[in-house]
Amino acid sequence: MPLDVIVVMDPIGSIKIAKDTTFAMLLEAQRRGHRLHYVIPGGLSLRGGAALARTAPLAVADDKAGWFTLGAQTETVFGPGQVVLMRKDPPVDPEYVYDTQVLEIAQRAGALVVNNPQGLRDYNEKLAALLFPQCCPPTRVSRSAAELKAFVHEHGQAVLKPLDGMGGRSIFRTGTGDPNLNVILETLTDGGRKLALVQKFIPDISAGDKRVLLVDGEVIDYCLARIPQGDEFRGNLAAGGRGEGRPISERDRWIASQVGPAMKAHGMLFVGLDVIGDYLTEVNVTSPTCVRELDAQFGLNIAGQLFDAIERKLAA
Repeated sequence: MPLDVIVVMDPIGSIKIAKDTTFAMLLEAQRRGHRLHYVIPGGLSLRGGAALARTAPLAVADDKAGWFTLGAQTETVFGPGQVVLMRKDPPVDPEYVYDTQVLEIAQRAGALVVNNPQGLRDYNEKLAALLFPQCCPPTRVSRSAAELKAFVHEHGQAVLKPLDGMGGRSIFRTGTGDPNLNVILETLTDGGRKLALVQKFIPDISAGDKRVLLVDGEVIDYCLARIPQGDEFRGNLAAGGRGEGRPISERDRWIASQVGPAMKAHGMLFVGLDVIGDYLTEVNVTSPTCVRELDAQFGLNIAGQLFDAIERKLAA
């Protein structure tokens, strides 16, 4: 039975289709005969107790010369028989949170929202990993520059991050004796007003920051290792990392077994774990990527597995 698949995403005209996971989802939904609807950016709203969106019918094609066409805009009221793909990139700022609250009302009206709006609010992608401390490297989160600095001195080499970044932005590698350490801490904590995270540096980053994907709590058998290039220590593709597909390791599978049941229980159907060496470093729930690369390298259809899970949920 055809479904109405409504996508909330960043502007579709600016995506890179060879790497865009949302685009893979749209191609699969269209292949299955579902109707696609694109939410005009900023188009979510409420009228009384009803959740609404300004949408346009969407058609997609795997063609970089012209990958989408939109029909005339209309007003859509959220309700049963709809799947909403919430795929906006971070930051999870107040406007993002407001959108999840609108989508929670849509969910109460009968739409299936992927991922669960409450989970999108609850799971900060840096802090969520610490719900599974058995999987993580030594980590400290604090507003105190002195506490963060003491951690760096204890471990010698460390990585400092803000809690609201993505794509490797504002991530610093530092260590004992770094003359810039004080100013890094001042910048990240905004003079003690913002939480920042510091983790022991994992030398295995040279072999890649692995993206391990979960679909409805179940791990995909291959991951994308994002390998730093040149003098860069960050593996993020947005920071110039090179993506290399590889089978997941037994340790990756164990980490996925620790995280997957909790994600499934909270309605997080599509999740990306960041794993460096033997350690979980992030749990990505907003808009995990790497599907197109893994599909191309290993002949997979990860979006197909996701839509199998979506259709099972709707049938149940």
